[in-house]
Amino acid sequence: MLLWLAEYLSQFYTVFGVFQYLTMRAIMGVLTALFIAMAIGPYMIKHLQIKQIGQAIRDDGPQSHLVKAGTPTMGGALILVAIIVSALLWGDLNNRYIWVTIFVTAVFGTVGWVDDYRKVIEKNSRGLIARWKYFWQSIGGMGAALFLFYSAQDPQELELIVPFFKDVSVHLGLLYILFTYFVIVGTSNAVNLTDGLDGLAILPTVLVAAALGVFAYLTGHSVFSEYLHIPYIRGSGELVVFCAAMVGAGMGFLWFNTYPAQVFMGDVGALSLGAALGVIAVIVRQELVLLIMGGIFVIETLSVILQVGSFKLTGKRIFRMAPLHHHFELSGWPEPRIIVRFWIITVILVLIGLATLKLR
Repeated sequence: MLLWLAEYLSQFYTVFGVFQYLTMRAIMGVLTALFIAMAIGPYMIKHLQIKQIGQAIRDDGPQSHLVKAGTPTMGGALILVAIIVSALLWGDLNNRYIWVTIFVTAVFGTVGWVDDYRKVIEKNSRGLIARWKYFWQSIGGMGAALFLFYSAQDPQELELIVPFFKDVSVHLGLLYILFTYFVIVGTSNAVNLTDGLDGLAILPTVLVAAALGVFAYLTGHSVFSEYLHIPYIRGSGELVVFCAAMVGAGMGFLWFNTYPAQVFMGDVGALSLGAALGVIAVIVRQELVLLIMGGIFVIETLSVILQVGSFKLTGKRIFRMAPLHHHFELSGWPEPRIIVRFWIITVILVLIGLATLKLR
């Protein structure tokens, strides 16, 4: 939106030409989203407290979590507002990738909001019934997959890129639709499962979003993409602005969500952020690198799958409790130690993911 205004004003004042640059708009995207989150955060937390929109704590969970009962939740709505407003202000609204990413983020955020609303406001412990929750996630994921498939302009947009190998790629054809669907829905639920401790999910999300922003910039640049032997996807560079907005909004939210948290993001934040990471990774053709960089999300999800599978098959549990962060809690690790160590692991995994740009 502001890009259009800057283009018009640059005819009269050349200084506005600086906003034509993607890097400048990315910087403004970070700052705008950060400012919105920091400015609105205190008022939102106070409003949630007045309305008594507080987190319910599971009776079978770690006893240390009982003190968190009543902590305001659904704070992920703040993240969504900051991201979408910032992206609309600084992104190129003629770009299809900006709109499909906003669409996915909004749809999954709405699903999460309904789930949180039923749990917290209506006091329905089941929240949104699982089959309906998955149904609406599927609508969002499949809708994005179909749009990206039928709007593809170049063959490389439908290729699966294998990291660490220079010329290894697989043309997915119609399988692209199913693959994209699973990436978006799977990443959404993986981030949601990870969101169990103060700040545990948001900083890894910020780090992965920042790295995907690097991939988006390089993938959308014909010279850099050719030099690095990665596919050139026309228009994908504009996602740098969206990734920057995710970084700014996430950092602003972390200000209030860091241990001990003043607010939780809830499903409205976790489901939408995970879906956004998934669709961005699909667009820049780095789904397998997302698997590496989001290793914490993957491990947390696998711990739940293994725990449920083991209990159903043998009647025994592999972990003290799943997801994995609860296992470490019940093993005696203080919550801040788990959080920071998971952050450190994510930094390492993100660096490995970025290294795939040259290690091929």
